[in-house]
Amino acid sequence: MTEQSFLSVRGIRKSFGPVKVLHGVDLDLPRGSVTALLGENGAGKSTFVRILAGDHQPDAGTIAIEGVETSFRTVVQSRDAGIRLIAQEIADAPTLSVAENIALGALPSRFGFVDRHAMREVARKALDALGADIAVDAPVSSLRLGERQIIEIARATAGASQCLIFDEPTAALSDAETRRLFTLIKRMQEAGVAILYITHRLDEVFAIADRVCVLRDGKVSLNAAIAEVDQAQVVTAMVGHAVASDHYRYEFVSKGADPLLEVAQLGSEHFEDVDLTVEPGEIVGLYGKIGSGVPEFAAALFGAGQFDSGTLRLGGEAVKFGHPAEAIAKGIGYLPADRASEGLLRTRTVAENLAAPSWTRLANGPFVAPGIEANTFKKWHSVLKVRSRPDGSEQISTLSGGNQQKVLLGRWLEAGSKLLVLVEPTRGVDVGARQEIYAVLRDLAQQGHGILIASSDYEDITEAATSAAVMVRGRVVAHLTQDQISTERLTQAAGGGAHA
Repeated sequence: MTEQSFLSVRGIRKSFGPVKVLHGVDLDLPRGSVTALLGENGAGKSTFVRILAGDHQPDAGTIAIEGVETSFRTVVQSRDAGIRLIAQEIADAPTLSVAENIALGALPSRFGFVDRHAMREVARKALDALGADIAVDAPVSSLRLGERQIIEIARATAGASQCLIFDEPTAALSDAETRRLFTLIKRMQEAGVAILYITHRLDEVFAIADRVCVLRDGKVSLNAAIAEVDQAQVVTAMVGHAVASDHYRYEFVSKGADPLLEVAQLGSEHFEDVDLTVEPGEIVGLYGKIGSGVPEFAAALFGAGQFDSGTLRLGGEAVKFGHPAEAIAKGIGYLPADRASEGLLRTRTVAENLAAPSWTRLANGPFVAPGIEANTFKKWHSVLKVRSRPDGSEQISTLSGGNQQKVLLGRWLEAGSKLLVLVEPTRGVDVGARQEIYAVLRDLAQQGHGILIASSDYEDITEAATSAAVMVRGRVVAHLTQDQISTERLTQAAGGGAHA
């Protein structure tokens, strides 16, 4: 590994209108080094990397490539300098093939025409480097989310990249895919590529990074070699204070009450013979990686998916929902995995989002008065510790991911839901907000709510669950009591060995 700096930024500042986002950020990205960029949602990470990628221009500061000051007015200029951004939001072309997507922006040509043979070869080599068995002629629209993420990574690594920026690259990847990505990053590091790695996962930082840079409120709060810091110091730099992990504070003891949820031998094309119960006050974790059937099972409980065999009972009553509205009427609240496209009313206010399932009850005639929605939100604002205006009058899209998730939780509390089915409840949520969400879930359980967490994130299970089941290829392969739940047991039962 060489220490020659490929990219150096000094004093980067950026404002959007009156809102100051970056306040003079300095950072060096040496060749052959992995630098982790951390920070809570809203800390300025996305704005900073968009400046490096040419999407935004800084208001002040300098960018230098190998000591030569430059500026990027377009994404093309940044790419020509050897910088590639693998964004968290997938930006593929679903109607095109895998090979065409990987070659986008750099289609090989011959005699003035696209050289499709060369295009397929480039795609195949890029996928082989990632250990991905994906057909290069398959339409991207036919792929699952994790495979589409791999295509994004392959596109960035297929060219002569000098600096790669990964923004939450493992959020949709399985354990095996994550390990292959880390192997690729190691190879590129050895080849002298400068790598900037953005993640909320501290275990990933300490597994692959050489240095860590933390942004807080648009300023660098920590910039150090990874060997010089520990996780507690990194977390403190992110949130401004120590964050205590108190997941042992709440222990569920069955009182023999009738279960809120009883599932017996439930089956569909995605899962089979699933047995599960959730009692009042219990937080059950259902853990499984991509392809396990976990999200499909959760959707079936809410009427957003179907089951073909077995029984589902709520409060002892056998039910089968044809539509989520029927599940809501029976007291089930549901958080989807993709809150942006499936959960949020993005152009509506925070108060409107929380009140949405209760509009019929809150309406006076055909309309819901805005004041009623504001008062409804005020009831939950402090309970859920939502960082927003007390009346919830701002647009929901202006809130961080963690605060959006709290609002979605609040909508089901206002609706009176006793059973909460939460799919990937902390996806894209920073470390501080994660702990706040886990604390809210424990409080709700103590109040008698039953909670099912369906997640591919082992931390959701280890931090919050009072019991857990592990699903692999549609079947439950392990049941764990609270004292048995650990990262090692979860990942080993899921077939991934020890976590990468």
